[in-house]
Amino acid sequence: MADFFEWLGLASMTTPEVAMIAAIVMMVLLLMGYPMMVPLIVGAIILLFAKFSGLNPSNFVQQMIGGVEQSVLVAVPMFILAADVMIKGHTANRLLDLVAKFVGHVRGGLPVTTAVSCTFFGAVSGSTQATVVAMGKPLRPKLIEAGYSDRFSMALIINASDIALLIPPSIGMIIYGVASGTSVGDLFIAGIGPGIMILCLFSIYCWAISVYLKIPVLPKASWKERVGAMKKASLATGFPVIIIGGIYTGTFSPTEAASMAVAYALLLEMVIYREVKLSDLPEIALSTGMITAVVFILVAAGMAFSWMISFAQIPALLLGDLLANAADNPYRVLIIIAVAYFIGCMFVDPIVVILVLTPIFAPAIAAAGLNPVHVGTIVVLQAAIGSATPPFGCDIFTAVAIFRRPYLEVIRGTPPFVIILLFSTALLIMFPQIALFLPELAK
Repeated sequence: MADFFEWLGLASMTTPEVAMIAAIVMMVLLLMGYPMMVPLIVGAIILLFAKFSGLNPSNFVQQMIGGVEQSVLVAVPMFILAADVMIKGHTANRLLDLVAKFVGHVRGGLPVTTAVSCTFFGAVSGSTQATVVAMGKPLRPKLIEAGYSDRFSMALIINASDIALLIPPSIGMIIYGVASGTSVGDLFIAGIGPGIMILCLFSIYCWAISVYLKIPVLPKASWKERVGAMKKASLATGFPVIIIGGIYTGTFSPTEAASMAVAYALLLEMVIYREVKLSDLPEIALSTGMITAVVFILVAAGMAFSWMISFAQIPALLLGDLLANAADNPYRVLIIIAVAYFIGCMFVDPIVVILVLTPIFAPAIAAAGLNPVHVGTIVVLQAAIGSATPPFGCDIFTAVAIFRRPYLEVIRGTPPFVIILLFSTALLIMFPQIALFLPELAK
């Protein structure tokens, strides 16, 4: 292999030149439709054999294996499985009905109900794409029927679903915790404040749009109807209580919380609600296995690629000047981090961006004396924004598939929500206590 790259002339090039060629090859592979893990592995192999042929290739494989062998990653398939069980059942509808009974009658009540319901389901599932599927199907027709445009309806569902990356259980928080060595439990709790803040900002925007469009309000539910909805959804709201409460009190770890979420989901949907049958489990398990396989292959490839570019000292070449004197200006470091992750997540799966960039910024974060939990919430917020931002936001393509609408139509309504999310990033950078208040209270 090394001889082949020497024949191509890559061995005589400088490391930055080889890195540029590797980046071009990776982009070509992406445009050709290859899944993200292929360009990552190919890019790393080009660097390995063109400039570091003396390294044992087994080191590369060891990095891939090491990326997925950490015990905290067991929580990922567990939370995915819990979400799949709930999508098959009626947990989402019970949460939706509960929120609608309390806020449906206020101005902008329906879109506010959408935002709150997506947040609630995100707090149950931990998955943005699962939230788009579970909440998008019933809510989009209702929003259109009430007089809201289709582009606003789809953009609201997509962006409100991304709050799931902040509200625990968050797969993004787990991946960042693995990449940075930060406590996943602290990250989970820190995401609650920013998640609620974004929900409030979305709700204000929904109210303003409803006033501008003069959308009539829905009939006010009676207290009898509200109490009935509370009874139906009371057990479903137990998910965040189990996950957040268990971690907050130290009863169990994030991994154990994930297992409890699966057990609780199966208990609700199979025993109490009886919406999921035993014959449905193979289909649910297959769905979970497929998604988990994709996530874990991305993690393995991302860790190997991150190790390779770090070994080649490419981050120092690219970011050395930007991060110079980082200790003297922590805000500068936070802004650079936010911009880098935001741009990266616009083009690449957020999991990969977190895995690749986190080790790169680790020295600057340490030099600036930044709180890793605070940085983690900023990073995951950028992943949330990127999940709904063109050109390659993963939730956009989920919406295209679920709503069966053209790509350009799906993204037309996203700019106002992206602006709100960027404003939220600025607030989070300026006021760290938005994220750190609850973790500090828990200690």
